[in-house]
Amino acid sequence: METAIKVLALLPWTDWAALAAFFLGWIGYAVFAKRRSTMQPSLLDTTNHIRRQWMLQSTYREVRVVDGIVIQNLSTSPSFFASTTILIIGGLLAVLGTTEKASELVREIPFAARTSVLVFDLKVVFLLGIFVYAFFRFTWSLRQYTFGALLVGALPERDDISAMGDAGEAMRQTFAERAGRVVGMAAETFNDGLRAYYFAFAAIGWFFSPLAFALATAGVVYILYQREFRSDVLGVLKG
Repeated sequence: METAIKVLALLPWTDWAALAAFFLGWIGYAVFAKRRSTMQPSLLDTTNHIRRQWMLQSTYREVRVVDGIVIQNLSTSPSFFASTTILIIGGLLAVLGTTEKASELVREIPFAARTSVLVFDLKVVFLLGIFVYAFFRFTWSLRQYTFGALLVGALPERDDISAMGDAGEAMRQTFAERAGRVVGMAAETFNDGLRAYYFAFAAIGWFFSPLAFALATAGVVYILYQREFRSDVLGVLKG
């Protein structure tokens, strides 16, 4: 009980409220977006349908080199972000080694909140945790794209599938569903990592003030909603 009181005493109630708003925005939006996509197709849901169609078309191709190249190109994005995230994590760990200088720099900003070195360390660790989560999501996305490539490589030849008749058509549908889902899961995991990046920018607002933190969180949620459900590219893909 005393330990809990000491932990709560580390931060003012405004900081705790801003933290609650942050996690509510991040987790709440993820749940909202997943449920909303069942009623209104999101950008991710729409592209997942395209991925299934792509996997179905690959069963009709005699040479599937193009499919392998596309999967490889798709996997470069999570690979790039994973490498970038490692650099960011290293930079944040370096900041922890020079906390006093970094906190003094922040305190010189006129509108930044005055905090102790311990609280500044907690904010850096909090930001570090977000990027560690993003790193795990990006690397898992990279592995899932590898699994998708394995499925494409294991698919029987086009003529062999056609010779199976009805069984071959059933195989096409089963493969398209399974491979499309695996590649879609890789995209969803990559999207989780990108979402962590967005909310990391909101977390930077905490170094200035709890109000800036809460407002940045609300701004990120609005931007994510606009891009996933109201963007121009979504209209083009649905059309």
